[in-house]
Amino acid sequence: MAATDSVMTAISRDNYAFLQEHVYRTSGIVLDDNKHYLLEARLLPIVRREDLSTLNDLCALLRASGSGRVFQEVRDAMTTNETLFFRDAVPFKAMRQVLIPELFAKGSRRLTFWSAASSSGQEAYSLAMMLLEMGINAGDIDILATDISDKVLEQARSGRYSQTEVGRGLPAQQLVRYFQRDKAEWQVKDELKRLVRFQPFDLRDRMSSIGSFDFVLCRNVLIYFDIDTKKRILREMEGTLNPGGFLLLGAAETTLNLTDAFDRRAVESVSFYQKR
Repeated sequence: MAATDSVMTAISRDNYAFLQEHVYRTSGIVLDDNKHYLLEARLLPIVRREDLSTLNDLCALLRASGSGRVFQEVRDAMTTNETLFFRDAVPFKAMRQVLIPELFAKGSRRLTFWSAASSSGQEAYSLAMMLLEMGINAGDIDILATDISDKVLEQARSGRYSQTEVGRGLPAQQLVRYFQRDKAEWQVKDELKRLVRFQPFDLRDRMSSIGSFDFVLCRNVLIYFDIDTKKRILREMEGTLNPGGFLLLGAAETTLNLTDAFDRRAVESVSFYQKR
């Protein structure tokens, strides 16, 4: 008989500390002492799927295995964040109406974007749609999308989304133009898929080989890291940006007191950070 949720979520102090260390070591995410609710929400599906009784049992399995599928599933569960098409809308308007025209006015032709921690791909495909809608030639568009989770990258590469997923933020006009219905799901058309490259990447790694970009979008990610890791990531990202390139963080994130390599630029009520 299945255990009740209250029993399943009970976790010893030692095992909570073990999960804190495990999550930090595998993803860099800092899990505060009061985040029991987050562990429960993210890890109980794994407890059930593995036919375990409690989070303590999951910890025992992790300790015994040392690596492997369950290790990856726990990391993926803790790092996968909610996303949607054209999230927040205003940053896309700012890029479309102000920043991208500025780059073209300076002589730019080919536009390069990095959607860092891209999750299941909605942000990257939104960028591709925006650029095509601007009339930019597909040959002048290069979008890299990365994530630490192989699971979400698999969905992103497939370009398949549920009715609920396309219903969140995706205007009907773009849905009809860039997607085709396939039974209960929607499939991204090839003209959009070919504009985006997906690859695994851990933001804690060196970024010197990942490329150079006009825009780096890394939204709602830095908040999960400690200060030293934030500083290192920002330093590496600054190195990937072309001169005058732009970094976009989440609304609750900033470079303040972390790096002086950027000038804050407010456009359409959105803060972009421009490489000095």
